[in-house]
Amino acid sequence: MTENELCRYIQGLCPKENESCEWKEFKSLKHAVSGEKGEDIISYVSALANMQGGCLIVGVKDETFEIVGIRNFHDYTPENIRQRILCKCTNLDSEGFQVEPVTTTDSNKEVWIFHVPSHKPRLPVYAHDTAWQRLGDSLTQLRPERLAAILTESIDQKDWTAGIVADASLADLDAQALDKAREKFKEKNRTASFVGEIDSWDDLTFLDKAKITIRGGITRTALFLLGRSESSHFLLPHPAQITWKLDAEEKAYEHFAPPFLLATTDVLHRIRNIKYKIFPDNYLLAAEVNKYETRVILEALHNCIAHQDYAASARITVTEKVDRLIFESSGHFYDGRPEDYFSGERTPRRYRNPWLAQAMVNLNMIDTVGHGIHSMLLAQRQRYFPLPDYSKSTPDQVVLEIFGHLIDENYTKLLLERQDLALNTVILLDRIQKKQAIPDDAAVKLRREALIEGRKPHYFVSAPNRQGHGNRRRIYSKPWP
Repeated sequence: MTENELCRYIQGLCPKENESCEWKEFKSLKHAVSGEKGEDIISYVSALANMQGGCLIVGVKDETFEIVGIRNFHDYTPENIRQRILCKCTNLDSEGFQVEPVTTTDSNKEVWIFHVPSHKPRLPVYAHDTAWQRLGDSLTQLRPERLAAILTESIDQKDWTAGIVADASLADLDAQALDKAREKFKEKNRTASFVGEIDSWDDLTFLDKAKITIRGGITRTALFLLGRSESSHFLLPHPAQITWKLDAEEKAYEHFAPPFLLATTDVLHRIRNIKYKIFPDNYLLAAEVNKYETRVILEALHNCIAHQDYAASARITVTEKVDRLIFESSGHFYDGRPEDYFSGERTPRRYRNPWLAQAMVNLNMIDTVGHGIHSMLLAQRQRYFPLPDYSKSTPDQVVLEIFGHLIDENYTKLLLERQDLALNTVILLDRIQKKQAIPDDAAVKLRREALIEGRKPHYFVSAPNRQGHGNRRRIYSKPWP
């Protein structure tokens, strides 16, 4: 391929540097393979493997995508470098580790693409006797929380949600949920050639086509999504339960059993969702918003169901506080970090519960291209509220907070009055208002644009009037009947 074609190929493979993509110039391989720890090829291979795997591209400049090519190969070839790296990277999976050489036809520049697999369950990958991970723009020793997540991974790779429950039958499924599932499947496949046939299928044919049952066998997925509440004993020891708690001056709770296809709407209706009016500067009319967006609540609930670690035998909980909703589900974030999905560009490569996730896609409950978290961010931004926050997650539990209240009025003013702010900038400002750290170079950029003030680590969001938005007038919000 030509140099331009190679550039496009690399951009498709690794659109930007992150925990699954690295570009390194490395014109000479003589001291690059096993050289200075934290800066050589084996360190980057360790860092990629200790997350979810990815690609290390050698012979390309950082940030610019400029193809420089490898000029000094020393004594390395694509074949022998693979073996040497495997010898120097303890626990690296040999079956998934490959080196792909590409030479441009017009400029004769050679680039090597290292395809790095994810670590094996409970086995961190080491280089220079250190397990590495990417943090910001550099490598660091594996963080304790990431190490704990690796060491507690399930060894059993079978998909529990695809298991067939031998004693369960079609009679154990809820008739109303079955009708709703057929309706959602038709909605999902409204342009498919077979859409006109869906109503004529019997229930077992429909369930097989929707990948909910397997050859007529009732799977755990079928019982979770469509099962009658009294049939949840088939799922023991998992409690098959979503618990809603009201944690305010009033105290209340309720447990919701399958069918989860219907139960999530019932949970939604328990949440108090009043309207707010927000009065910004320089606007004659107030902005009226709901405390919570319906699609955000359902997205969060459906993600909990799809990605829960069912081996933990724990329920999903939704805690409603005065100013936020807290969604808790068992298991670490399975493919990367939540922040990797904020931009909407990353697509998950694997799922903890593939059969359940696929069934939920077919019923239009979730997507599997990584847009769910991104859509929640956009919804919160459009309502001028703080962004969804995963910072309280632990190695064995995903915790998502959805805010229904303002934190910093200056942040809200900026979102109201600066519709041109890029999403990445809004994410950084949100971290500032939550007193969370941001990279130094990002702070410099925000300060240059007069969006933040203060000294590290005590940054704060600037008031919009500092940027020429008129006289400052206090913004406030209040419930609206």
